[in-house]
Amino acid sequence: MAKLIINEENRLSTIEPEVYGHFSEHLGRCIYEGIYVGEDSDIPNVNGMRTDVVEALKELKVPVLRWPGGCFADEYHWKDGIGPKENRKKMINTHWGGVVEDNSFGTHEYMELCRQLGCKTYINGNLGSGTVQEMSEWVEYMTFKGVSPMADLRRKNGQEEPWTIDYFGVGNENWGCGGNMTPEHYGNEYRRYQTYVRNYDEDKPIEKVCCGANVSDYYWTEGVLETAFAHTEEKFHGFMDHLSLHYYVHPEGWDIKGSATDFDEEVWYKTLYKALYMDELVRRHGGIMDKYDPDKKIGMCVDEWGAWYTNEPGTNPGFLYQQNTVRDALIAGITLNIFNKHCDRVKIAALAQVVNVLQAVILTEGAQMIKTPTYHVMHMYRHHQGADLLESAITGVEEIGMGEWKVPKVTESVSLGEDGLITITLNNLSIESGEKIEIGLAGSGYQVAEAKVVTNADMHARNTFELPEEVTEAEFSDYVVSEGGIIVNMPKNSVLELRLKK
Repeated sequence: MAKLIINEENRLSTIEPEVYGHFSEHLGRCIYEGIYVGEDSDIPNVNGMRTDVVEALKELKVPVLRWPGGCFADEYHWKDGIGPKENRKKMINTHWGGVVEDNSFGTHEYMELCRQLGCKTYINGNLGSGTVQEMSEWVEYMTFKGVSPMADLRRKNGQEEPWTIDYFGVGNENWGCGGNMTPEHYGNEYRRYQTYVRNYDEDKPIEKVCCGANVSDYYWTEGVLETAFAHTEEKFHGFMDHLSLHYYVHPEGWDIKGSATDFDEEVWYKTLYKALYMDELVRRHGGIMDKYDPDKKIGMCVDEWGAWYTNEPGTNPGFLYQQNTVRDALIAGITLNIFNKHCDRVKIAALAQVVNVLQAVILTEGAQMIKTPTYHVMHMYRHHQGADLLESAITGVEEIGMGEWKVPKVTESVSLGEDGLITITLNNLSIESGEKIEIGLAGSGYQVAEAKVVTNADMHARNTFELPEEVTEAEFSDYVVSEGGIIVNMPKNSVLELRLKK
């Protein structure tokens, strides 16, 4: 029997709500059809935004939404997406599917979406193919209240008051699709471009995100930080607030990737082994950041994470549409527990992507909408947002798996919210057996206020438009409360949440 020990008296760092963020790119059916259907659509909408999707995302308490990319960001020219829609330029989306991008969803539409969601804004600027002037003018257009050419243009387009930019990415994947740069070259470009991402409202400063590494490219992290911080004393707020990291789980490797729904037991464990790799990435990149930022004033921003499989048969390969199973629920649970445990460094994250692309929380088909297993996990984990990480450790956990793909049977994280409730999230990675877990706390007298589970005995189980509730968030009651603690009988391949109160 495993034992989870919690010291509720020892609060560690705060789990920032933005760790539970999402990513929306002009890719496949994420924006168009997934989020935005236009004001004249028969699908119920508010100012073009699908009502069902917006309401579902609001239930997740989406804290921040990244846009417009991704690789799309470094070919996006923002002036193409403002003004009367009939006058907006049409272009070919060369990155994703070779389809026509009509720019009917642009800056105003994105800000309207964030308004409806009640979330923070995270805009990625075009450093790869754009100019310093273009980036500077976009910031001016969005945030300047006074008289200027860009502020006047915003008013002409119907927005009198400036918006707030909470986070601004100075380029995206500039080691690859954002320009194939060396870390030293990008570091110097970052220094130049960020200078012109000006704070026109000192009460609402923009937090700048520097382009970080792809997976384990520690050379990039070292090179960018060394270059960016060379010969400057202005190291932190107002110069660099966050450094990004991108990591996708590919069960069979980058080229093959593997099926979202057709996999065996070995691939199950291989996938979860690769999901656990996130912990090493955060620790090692974080260790390099510690050299330049020992006080952890710069946040790690894991703004692209999740599973990336081969696209569903019969769909456009450039649309990256994939199904979502119990396996993805475990990937989400494992990853979010890792972020929670490293909340002293990880301050923002964004699951890729929000609708119809990669490990989406929502899938749509015409007027239909379903919530994926990943959605239900993120709904349970919403209670960690803004809570304090508690000291916790789990013992007696066996190592399971097949061949070289060995994983711990159970992972966990624990937090204390402002409501006084302790939230415990547990993952059972085994497809073979449940696990009895004894939960002990420093104090006594705790009761279970809420218990939920996301699971299905079939590791391939998924929600479809015909059967939308095969994997959902369900009530959980297989536990016993005693003076010594709580004993939980956790089912196989499951994600579990317990909320405790005195």
